[in-house]
Amino acid sequence: MKIAVIGGTRGLGKWIATFLSRKGLDIVVTGRNEVTGESVSKKLGVEYIQDNIKAASIADIVIISVPIDATPDTIREIGPVMKEGSLIMDVTSVKKEPSEIMQEYAAKGVEVLPCHPMFGPRIRTLDGQVIVLTPIKTGEWYDKVFQFLESENARIIVTTPDIHDRMMSIVQGLTHFAYISIARTIEKLDIDIKESRKFASPIYNLMLDTIARITAQNPYLVYSIQTKNIYIKETHETFLNTFTELKDLIATENQEEFVSSMSSAAKHLDDLESALGRSDKAISVLTEEVSTLKKQMGREVGLRHIYSGKVHIGILDKLTPDFLTLTKNKTSTRLKLSNVEVLNNEELLQWKLDNYTKKSYDISGTFPKGCNPDIIANTVNSLQDVVDAKVIDTYQGNQIAQGNVSVTIRYSIINENASIAVEKLLMGFGSQIR
Repeated sequence: MKIAVIGGTRGLGKWIATFLSRKGLDIVVTGRNEVTGESVSKKLGVEYIQDNIKAASIADIVIISVPIDATPDTIREIGPVMKEGSLIMDVTSVKKEPSEIMQEYAAKGVEVLPCHPMFGPRIRTLDGQVIVLTPIKTGEWYDKVFQFLESENARIIVTTPDIHDRMMSIVQGLTHFAYISIARTIEKLDIDIKESRKFASPIYNLMLDTIARITAQNPYLVYSIQTKNIYIKETHETFLNTFTELKDLIATENQEEFVSSMSSAAKHLDDLESALGRSDKAISVLTEEVSTLKKQMGREVGLRHIYSGKVHIGILDKLTPDFLTLTKNKTSTRLKLSNVEVLNNEELLQWKLDNYTKKSYDISGTFPKGCNPDIIANTVNSLQDVVDAKVIDTYQGNQIAQGNVSVTIRYSIINENASIAVEKLLMGFGSQIR
């Protein structure tokens, strides 16, 4: 099965191509810039074709991931050349117009499945991510796509293109518009953001991070969402009218009406207790990782960069609210705290097993005759960077002092220094190493 990602050399299209190629699927990407296309092809191990028509004509699935403005013409270009029995999808933030055009221009026997992934290209997996499907009618490909998304633990929403666009006028249209307005207001007031954070509650910092995430998006994409969704004009007008009403209530010191408006809005949000619980969890996450790291000062920790996926391992030497420093082999690495996640003990061990060379050793020591060799081996196995410790021999004979027993343990390590720790542990038990 060949999948063509139209616009697969940048942004979400590149993410889709990367994700699907890692699943072992045969991917071809298109893009206008040949240099970029060849670079992506080499890096991802996928095929690059500059011609959209050629790529679409040989594909079993075509996924259109181009700017919203270019989507209608791209559908008109490739829809008629697709082979019978294939599938055409788009991943734009607007669904009504693309759905209608795909229905009109797709070749005979081509299934149409408009789609909207509710995430950007910064995520690592589909686990827990929302994907909206807006099929006009369902067929065999719909079932296959649905099952694939389910297997990746995605949250799937099936609705109509019209309902999707109306919801997006709030989920994207209103929120983006309001957040960008807040950011511009702060800018025009010439407020130092870093200084404001010193005075802020956790919820203010969380809001700033959310605003920063929105304003860091492609501004051309955000503009297209604001202008191409037919329901956003009504949303904007309602928002501005409501803003003016509330502003007037403040200006005239009409406390009663302001309180009434705010209370009414809160009731409409519904289930405030759950909302408070979720926001409390979000706030606690901001401090939980710092608390965990504070306990690890002077110890070895493993950190995964949330964007590159690279794992850094070393002794945690320094920790500030924004940065941390790891030291390994006398080399220091400074990392931004917001860009890394802490590996738990199991994740750290698994990474070492996957990336370090494992070496096995045998060690023998004498112990009192009443000792339990299996408990000794299990204690060795609990040491950091030690794996697979087990008893392979016990011996009592002429070379062993009366009342003692020799225990031989075979263990594997993923760090040379771990052997020293094993010897120290056994000597701590009162053993004489043989």
